[in-house]
Amino acid sequence: MKRNVPLAIVFVLGVFFVVQFFIPSHPSQVAYNTMLEWDMALLVFATVIALDSLIRHHTQKIMRRQGQWGYSAVYLSAALLMALAGFIGGTTDTSFYMKLFQYAMSPMQTSMFAILAFYMASAAYRAFRARTAEATLLLISAFIVMLGLIPLGATIWGGMPRLSEWLMQVPNMASKRGITFGIGLGAVATSLKIILGIERNWLGGA
Repeated sequence: MKRNVPLAIVFVLGVFFVVQFFIPSHPSQVAYNTMLEWDMALLVFATVIALDSLIRHHTQKIMRRQGQWGYSAVYLSAALLMALAGFIGGTTDTSFYMKLFQYAMSPMQTSMFAILAFYMASAAYRAFRARTAEATLLLISAFIVMLGLIPLGATIWGGMPRLSEWLMQVPNMASKRGITFGIGLGAVATSLKIILGIERNWLGGA
């Protein structure tokens, strides 16, 4: 019973939203807008539950002195500090909260993205090594695109920017659309499996 009721709710609402999308009407649109308002209310409760789960996880890790529990202590302290700064001092441009955001959080985010850039560069180096015909084609295409985006490419050959743009707009766009179609079909298949009760991992079991 505990599993049948959620499955029945998902099936009924899933079928309703599919029909409403393809055959819209005024009553179905009103019901759809009402469901969106309910979704916002549920989102608030889900956020509270997620926050409670996060705090419990890090608190238990600190109490049990599990591996790298110091990071959990830093995280909880920083989260508490930011929350108190926002509630007490407000979020104006001159508040302590915004100073923490501008002078602590933003530089750390910038550092994280800088590290990510080096990781992407190393991954590109490994991917562009011409060991196969496909890797060689990828290397040549990337080299042409990079040359077309800088003034040096136009200096070497006047048609380099146009060739670079053609590579981005035709072969690259075709592959992107193929990937997008694949993602769309995968999302539809997964949604149908959930609506029909075939996929039940969201219930918390196997």
